[in-house]
Amino acid sequence: MSSGGSPYRRHPKDLESGGGSGGGFQDYGSVSDPFDIVRTKSASVDSLKRWRQAALVLNASRRFRYTLDLKKEEEKKQIIAKIRTHAQVIRPTFFSHMEKKQMVLMSIDLLTYYLLTGTPKSPPSPIPTGNYNVNPGQLASMTRDHDFPALQNFGGVNGLAEMLKTNPDKGINDDEANILDRKNVFGSNTYPRKKGRSFWRFLFDACRDTTLIILMVAAAASLALGIKTEGIKEGWYDGGSIALAVIIVIVVTAISDYKQSLQFQNLNEEKQNIQLEVVRGGRRVEISIFDIVVGDVITLKIGDQVPADGVLISGHSLSIDESSMTGESKIVHKDHKSPFLMSGCKVADGYGTMMATSVGIHTEWGLLMASISEDNGEETPLQVRLNGVATFIGIVGLVVAVSVLVILLIRFFTGHTKDDKEQVEFIAGKTSLGDAVDGAIKIFTVAVTIVVVAVPEGLPLAVTLTLAYSMRKMMSDKALVRRLSACETMGSATTICSDKTGTLTLNLMTVVEAYICGKKNDPPNDTSALPPKIVSLLVESVAQNTTGSVFLPEGGQEIEVSGSPTEKAILQWGVNIGMNFEAVRSESSIIHAFPFNSEKKRGGVAVKRPDSEVHVHWKGAAEIVLAACTRYMDIDGQLVPLSEEKVEYFKKAIEDMASGSLRCVAIAYRPCEAETVPTGEDELAQWELPEGDLVLLAIVGLKDPCRKGVREAVELCVKAGVKVRMVTGDNLQTARAIALECGILASNADAEEPNLIEGKSFRAMSEDQRLEVAEKISVMGRSSPNDKLLLVQALRKRGHVVAVTGDGTNDAPALHEADIGLAMGIQGTEVAKESSDIIILDDDFASVVKVVRWGRSVYANIQKFIQFQLTVNVAALVINVVAAISSGDVPLNAVQLLWVNLIMDTLGALALATEPPTDHLMDRHPVGRREPLITNIMWRNLLIQAAYQVTVLLTLNFRGIEILHLQKESDEHAKKVKNTLIFNAFVFAQIFNEFNARKPDEMNVFKGVTKNRLFMGIVGLTVVLQVVIVMFLGKFTTTTRLSWQLWLVSIVIGFISWPLAVVGKLIPVSQKPFSEYFTDIFKPCTSKRRNEGGNENGE
Repeated sequence: MSSGGSPYRRHPKDLESGGGSGGGFQDYGSVSDPFDIVRTKSASVDSLKRWRQAALVLNASRRFRYTLDLKKEEEKKQIIAKIRTHAQVIRPTFFSHMEKKQMVLMSIDLLTYYLLTGTPKSPPSPIPTGNYNVNPGQLASMTRDHDFPALQNFGGVNGLAEMLKTNPDKGINDDEANILDRKNVFGSNTYPRKKGRSFWRFLFDACRDTTLIILMVAAAASLALGIKTEGIKEGWYDGGSIALAVIIVIVVTAISDYKQSLQFQNLNEEKQNIQLEVVRGGRRVEISIFDIVVGDVITLKIGDQVPADGVLISGHSLSIDESSMTGESKIVHKDHKSPFLMSGCKVADGYGTMMATSVGIHTEWGLLMASISEDNGEETPLQVRLNGVATFIGIVGLVVAVSVLVILLIRFFTGHTKDDKEQVEFIAGKTSLGDAVDGAIKIFTVAVTIVVVAVPEGLPLAVTLTLAYSMRKMMSDKALVRRLSACETMGSATTICSDKTGTLTLNLMTVVEAYICGKKNDPPNDTSALPPKIVSLLVESVAQNTTGSVFLPEGGQEIEVSGSPTEKAILQWGVNIGMNFEAVRSESSIIHAFPFNSEKKRGGVAVKRPDSEVHVHWKGAAEIVLAACTRYMDIDGQLVPLSEEKVEYFKKAIEDMASGSLRCVAIAYRPCEAETVPTGEDELAQWELPEGDLVLLAIVGLKDPCRKGVREAVELCVKAGVKVRMVTGDNLQTARAIALECGILASNADAEEPNLIEGKSFRAMSEDQRLEVAEKISVMGRSSPNDKLLLVQALRKRGHVVAVTGDGTNDAPALHEADIGLAMGIQGTEVAKESSDIIILDDDFASVVKVVRWGRSVYANIQKFIQFQLTVNVAALVINVVAAISSGDVPLNAVQLLWVNLIMDTLGALALATEPPTDHLMDRHPVGRREPLITNIMWRNLLIQAAYQVTVLLTLNFRGIEILHLQKESDEHAKKVKNTLIFNAFVFAQIFNEFNARKPDEMNVFKGVTKNRLFMGIVGLTVVLQVVIVMFLGKFTTTTRLSWQLWLVSIVIGFISWPLAVVGKLIPVSQKPFSEYFTDIFKPCTSKRRNEGGNENGE
């Protein structure tokens, strides 16, 4: 193995390696290099426009297909603005013309349709109402216009529920006939989607390649001249063969692109398939957003998306962010006076339940989604850089092609070009105009074909191909990619800031310890020694201060507990100590709630009991709730002041539980005097629940075991140069215990500041201190979402590429700020998912590590393809240029070059860009985002192979007839055999070199090759087609059948590339990138020019 190390070696000037000066981080590239965009996430429109304009492109519709369509994006914004404006203008009209309600509603739909499509729409037929006393039009009118009088006319929420045959508490009956009936009457929660591009559109796009169009025109001219001079039987071959080759290239390209688009289409559908909880038949069930029907009772909590238009049944501190519909960043409070909820909006705070009244296209959100294109293309940094590489290679190719064209035309018109029979092709004054034009067209065709081969149009598209393949495979590895760029950026990740609960742990919590009445209650479910009063208060607190629920099925089946893992664990413990959930909930009512807040680490409710007494119940982080307590209830049921000694006892209990990796939750309450509780609804809504002078009821310890395999996953990250940091809202001691168990902290010696830090300590530091400390942090406990954001910002300023996991609504800023935001698929809120780049479907940290492997695989596969493609480019160009200059003829004609281009571009990309990730990828350090795409090892490999191919094939070109002992054959046949062997050997050299490209820095290039069936299939197909071309399609490709000996020679020439690659890998390469040597050479010149300019200015 060479001493040069991995071809993915980090570049010393990479920002991610911390080598950048100043420690700052700049997201976008310099103005001088339009292709230097290291972060396309939120990139400016100007920088996106600049690189498009700088790229050398032969087929813009194909090259930019999977980039952000800037024109469409602008149109999309205009359509959204039209609908929003239209909705805001129409609403007041509804209020002032109540008697024309139905008519105006119909006109809205017609007007909107006209605004969107530009064509009038015929009025709809009468809408069926089925067995319901209300029709979809009335419901859509009420919710769209926030028409409160209409709701009162229906009898309020309960009256409307009766009309819709649903129950506000138990929901609709969960039987298929009922759900189907509702879909038939009120519609389904889907909207008409714009059809994806058809295959014919891809075929049309493939035809728009400039060089292929020129070749088709040249083929047509050649065909016409050939038929005119030689007759249709023989004259059609030259032009016809080029035309046929172009058609094959177009069809294969279109098929490849079409299959790729189908993968993206499936992934887009998966992104929109939100899972949510509804109440059906009294039971909470999880269903797809597309399965919501009118009448469904839907539970809402902070971070959820409102899945349909509807009315509020009950809510506590429920606030909705309606900016997605109105365009205004305004949080709207919802209560029974303002009960209307709009589909597509987000729950900003609180929790509640709603009843769906309009779904799908009957909602403004459905109308909006149906009108805008879902084609959310985006460029990735690698794609932009590859466009730069393709542009540079293309310019070199164009220069070479023009040179070949000029040289061949000069040689032809000066009489230095001979045909297959060794006769001069053009003699001034003797050669007919038709023959002269035909000869010139052939030369022009060769030059254009060199451009086709030289401009690597497929290179930037190879990124999309490998990303599409990776995204599909990542789905089976439980990762859903929302942003293409995140997939490749993950390969550059230098640190992962991970949550603890549910990511590093199983998220299956159980109460294993409890401290009640001032002592440990062992076992925690045993209430025999506890006073009835404390059991009653605990049951009331657990049942009322929760967003979860308990369902008792008929027939004595097992109880079903739903909610977040923490809620489920505490509810299950409540059931174990004798709680009857429904009975407790029905005998007392919640009058006000303070939803759990990740900043305050606690949540509370005020409950009105049957005797009109009000209890305020709090539940949250043990040490925080304990600090607000002044009393506790003893074993006799008496309230006892919390002495310092008792406080220390409880603190010690919390610390012991936390050290045993338990999550500690305290439950407390306080009775409220009637005169201190507001009576008016508005005052009650503004009332702040009393937070002090609480009575401690219990402290419970919840066990959440570490996930299986998480330690190995963390070790793999460490080996791969990726630092894992735990950022959790849990107690610092709990975090420490889990971190030691997971391997994030190597030993107790590491568990000290600043490795282990509390969120508030980090928050209190100055920015410079945070920058210094951030590098060392391994565990941050009791952190708020803002602490996580500060850590991400500090790490990015230090030059890190940061991946962050998050599940809560408040995690959204950190997920957005990070280079890669990873939202949790199970516990994550919709707000968190929408701010993320990748969704981890199983919430498992091991899946995060798999995403890192896939990210590195994307980069590695692109580099394999670049090495393979550049080898073909260099060899084909040098062979044709040298032959053209020296003899006026080219051994590889237009049809042969088109076949080579097909192997190199489409088939090569398919074979190499779809290599699955290997463990070897995790033995390297992260890929620097500014590291040269073509590393020194790749340069060494491709130059050795290209030099070998050029040497052998040029030797055959100039001395082939003597070497192959063809002197006795006719000149025409000998030349044909020689050129066929060159073509055949050239193709086999690429087939064998395709194996070398699989492992640029490994000796064993065959490792795992049989597992990649696509690679083996493409290699097999290429061999079969090459045999068919040479043996049976000689008329088209201007080749002749080869003897078995010459087939053997072709294979041996290709085979030698294998041992040559092994020998080449023993040659050491410099650590300094080749590009820097050129920079160093030209630096004195540029410096001198700058100095001269400076002197002139100074003078």
